Amino acid sequence: MKMEASWRFDTPGPMPTEAVREFDTLIGKVVAQGNRWRMLEHFKGYFGASGRSSSESWAESDLDSSIRQTAENAPLFIEAFYEGCEALRGDDSIAVPDVGRMNRILRDHAVGYEIRPPELVAIGLHQPIAVPERYQSLDEQAQEIVQQSLQQSEKLLVEGQPRQAVQEILWLMESVVTAFKGLSTGNTTIEEKYFNKIALELRTKRKGQTIEQVLAWLTTLHGYLSSPTGGGVRHGVDLKSGITINADEGRLYCNLIRSYVTFLMAEHERMSQRVRS
Repeated sequence: MKMEASWRFDTPGPMPTEAVREFDTLIGKVVAQGNRWRMLEHFKGYFGASGRSSSESWAESDLDSSIRQTAENAPLFIEAFYEGCEALRGDDSIAVPDVGRMNRILRDHAVGYEIRPPELVAIGLHQPIAVPERYQSLDEQAQEIVQQSLQQSEKLLVEGQPRQAVQEILWLMESVVTAFKGLSTGNTTIEEKYFNKIALELRTKRKGQTIEQVLAWLTTLHGYLSSPTGGGVRHGVDLKSGITINADEGRLYCNLIRSYVTFLMAEHERMSQRVRS
């Protein structure tokens, strides 16, 4: 099965327990249709177990252990189940679940992946928010900085480093806000130099507009992620009462900030056009 290569080496997150149970139930229904010991050994191989078990009961126990171990990495679990079924699909005496049935389980439990043969793709929370490849109001150097930061954040996420991924994209968000310095808001221009001050100045001068509310949300998120008792990505984490950002939280924060960055850059372009005209 084709998938993001990094998923094979660093887990992007485990399978939900209930989803594992449903897939295990399906395996039980498939195994019951043939020689049970042989079928258990078949699925054992796809879930990473080596060697033949000494008895049918041990084969069942070994398969259960392999399933639980593989479930620590959701993409590899899905691949093992899918390919184990596909290998049996040509046998007319064995009925196996189709891709639609597999995807229903993934969807019902919000696993975050979808099988689109021959690929496994990330969807929902695990899928990065799309952003433009270019922002017209930025020069070439700034374009490169934005794209490199977005790519680095995504790379850190898939490598299983959510805190570092959030730290990178938080830095990008701060950088994008500072790009508003010197832009006109009508009768005046943005004079402040730093994120919090620029955000406050923009909110004051663009009251009643969407950007005022967006910057309020951003400031709250920025404060929480920066705090030692929040995300701890800016000023260190409080080792007694702080939190550790997990993979799902990392994706959530990164996607939120990607969407804010996209909106802010569109607003930057609108304000820049008014200056040029």
